[in-house]
Amino acid sequence: MVEILRVITSEQIAATARLANEIWREHYTPIIGAEQVNYMIAKYQSPDAIRSQIDQNELVYYLLYVDRQPAGYFAIQIRPDEVFLSKLYVSKSLRRHGLAGKAIDFVKNVAADNCLNKISLTINKNNRESLAAYEKLGFKNEKAVVTDIGNGFVMDDYILILCTN
Repeated sequence: MVEILRVITSEQIAATARLANEIWREHYTPIIGAEQVNYMIAKYQSPDAIRSQIDQNELVYYLLYVDRQPAGYFAIQIRPDEVFLSKLYVSKSLRRHGLAGKAIDFVKNVAADNCLNKISLTINKNNRESLAAYEKLGFKNEKAVVTDIGNGFVMDDYILILCTN
């Protein structure tokens, strides 16, 4: 059974940060290198960073549970003309089990509830497996963007769009 719960408690934040640490090191180290992974985990996915993003209403985080165990997470930001999917990560052992699709369906409902018909996200240009998964879910590549994230690192991404109407 899959459940999606909003991240609110310190325990949920800790579980999210543990998943981030596990998933990022496994998935992104071959793509962007260990040094940038360490930097991004500390800056964006540590318990303090997640708490700050939640407290400042920057992002709303959700945990994906499979059989009551944390299996992945995602975070969204409701913007004036779209829902921005900031993060969507699933544990390696549970990929290709439809969890990303369930998360996207949830985000589509959030968009509809807010009278929005577009979901956007950024994805590393070299993250081929995830890029293919998003395309399979109906996302279209809108453009390329390079963002300086500090400490000499950049995010070299595509912006993907899903129109929900």
